[in-house]
Amino acid sequence: MGKPTGFLEYERKDGAVVPPQDRIKNFSEFHKTLTLEDQQTQGARCMACGVPFCQAGVMIAGMASGCPLHNLVPETNDLVYHGNWDMAYRRLSITHGLPEFTSRVCPALCEHACTCGLNCAPVSTKENERAIIEYAYEHGLVEEKEPEVRTGKTVAVIGSGPSGLSTAQMLNKRGHKVTVFERNDRIGGLLRYGIPNMKLDKRVIDRRVALMEKAGIEFRTCVNVGKDITGEELLKEFDRVVLCCGASNPRDLNAPGRDAAGIYFAVDYLREVSKKLMDLNYDADALIASKDFSFKSLKGKHVIVVGGGDTGNDCVGTSIRLGAGSVIQLEMMPKPLEFRAPGNPWPEWPRILKTDYGQEEAIYKFGSDPRIYQTTIKEFNKDKKGHLKSVTVVSLQSVKDEKTGRFNMVPVEGSEKELKADMVLIAAGFLGSEAYVRDTFGVECNMRTNVKTEEGCFETTKSRVFTAGDMHRGQSLVVWAIAEGRMAARAVDESLMGYSNL
Repeated sequence: MGKPTGFLEYERKDGAVVPPQDRIKNFSEFHKTLTLEDQQTQGARCMACGVPFCQAGVMIAGMASGCPLHNLVPETNDLVYHGNWDMAYRRLSITHGLPEFTSRVCPALCEHACTCGLNCAPVSTKENERAIIEYAYEHGLVEEKEPEVRTGKTVAVIGSGPSGLSTAQMLNKRGHKVTVFERNDRIGGLLRYGIPNMKLDKRVIDRRVALMEKAGIEFRTCVNVGKDITGEELLKEFDRVVLCCGASNPRDLNAPGRDAAGIYFAVDYLREVSKKLMDLNYDADALIASKDFSFKSLKGKHVIVVGGGDTGNDCVGTSIRLGAGSVIQLEMMPKPLEFRAPGNPWPEWPRILKTDYGQEEAIYKFGSDPRIYQTTIKEFNKDKKGHLKSVTVVSLQSVKDEKTGRFNMVPVEGSEKELKADMVLIAAGFLGSEAYVRDTFGVECNMRTNVKTEEGCFETTKSRVFTAGDMHRGQSLVVWAIAEGRMAARAVDESLMGYSNL
């Protein structure tokens, strides 16, 4: 374990964060790292408790508690404490093949289930993980080796997001020949086009992909499966197919005036900005000054973001960097409590108020929290040319349905008011996978339009076709996508070989 009395002797210390007034000037990552010596002290805080919920990855009260990858957290923290960075990387890599991503964008399920966090600050497991993987890259420890023996089996992975990369990585290690298909111009899926550069620098993705290519994985970009090539053609060419296309069907907001110019889905907006940044070779000044967007420029414009989740927050931060004159974020649900409610005890996921980086930046830039709770758009108002000029919003209240017993958010009569809006970004979640991909393979979906499998399994209703990630479980976290990719790879391997040592 870490130092037996470490959690009593040392306070939690996180890496420095670039202040909002500085970080909004660019699209660079703004979470800095501690020195290795300071990080070792943080490893000393791990209690090596008898029941380490941090690594459990179990569902409690409908929410995950602990790491879905089952990283052996106390063991890793102990190695960090002793400064044995080489062994820490080897220990971590047994259960996790892509820690450079989760150590940047994961909400740290491990930390929220940390026993130390019951009475004081939890162990900084996420930053420990980032220190491990960056040390490993710096010292040449990270390898993706070409298998010495190939099985002669071929697998097509459709989608290069976290689940696709995880699946491909594992199957390639096993010796199968893997080809990854991506409809965009660059590899990474959600990691590249759904997460802004200030949270995950895209060169971090390039670093891993280069290693995977060297190990024999083939990546084919700009191939839209279901349109450029059919499922039938892929099943003739490959022994198995794994669908890792994400839950990429955005939920719309069907209010009067929806056809107004200036309304975008958040995923399209974030993709356009990320692509432009990479096309400009990460020149943030050129990006901020650019008017070569579908929306021309955000300078001085009034932006309204619909949706209070991570994607909505990313839209807030991105819009501020592009010079928006104001940003408002609408959230349908009530404002969360600041502390755990009695019915939400540890180690359940804490359903409490979180002020993320985008909201922090809005508070600095505009003087107040951008979020308006229990509110939605009732109507989009257009000018004579069909451009969005404002929105009519309405307050919502929770009302119990006497037939079902469920509580629904319903409009409050007479609560309408008008807000200026030059652009609306819809970040209201996703409705599962896209139909044309499912249809080309003839796979069935469930009531949530996720690809259907038996409980705990990954093979679809179509023989030789498997699925993983958000396309399988619905919109979720990067860490869950990676975990699903690893489990799906094992299922595919068993299907091909009759057994699996993955």
